[in-house]
Amino acid sequence: MSDHPIQGLMTTAMESLKEMIDVNTIIGDPVETPDGSVILTVSKVGFGFAAGGSEFVLESTKGSGGSGGSGGQSGGSQHPFGGGSGGGVSITPIAFLIVSSNGVKMLHLDESTHLYEKILDLAPQAVDKIQQMMSKKDQNSQNKDQQQNNQSAYNGPKTDLEF
Repeated sequence: MSDHPIQGLMTTAMESLKEMIDVNTIIGDPVETPDGSVILTVSKVGFGFAAGGSEFVLESTKGSGGSGGSGGQSGGSQHPFGGGSGGGVSITPIAFLIVSSNGVKMLHLDESTHLYEKILDLAPQAVDKIQQMMSKKDQNSQNKDQQQNNQSAYNGPKTDLEF
């Protein structure tokens, strides 16, 4: 069976898309900074593909009338064909992965969608602040108790002193 023209269109478009998309497109090439950190770009990649065509029935000069059967041709090797194909790629950076001596950090470009991650990052600081507040409260209550103890040390009657 001979190759159909739409097969060539689809093969060409798919091979072109395959050449454009590889792992370095999604996780970019690493960039090393002077302080020794390595930065990787993380991207969202979307691609689409479409192909279409139509095949026409050739009218025979022998008067066969061109039956509308499957294929529309009776044994001919030529395909009267019209068609096209296309594709597209969208690459959007969404984050940077920073690897340094301090650890690995993900820096998102869209700040609103990563609230939970920010909360987790700030949790240790929040716990420290709460502990500081509780220790201040404990110190204040101890100071008040101490002042009350100092004031209540003499329980005798109060007398005015005259000089």
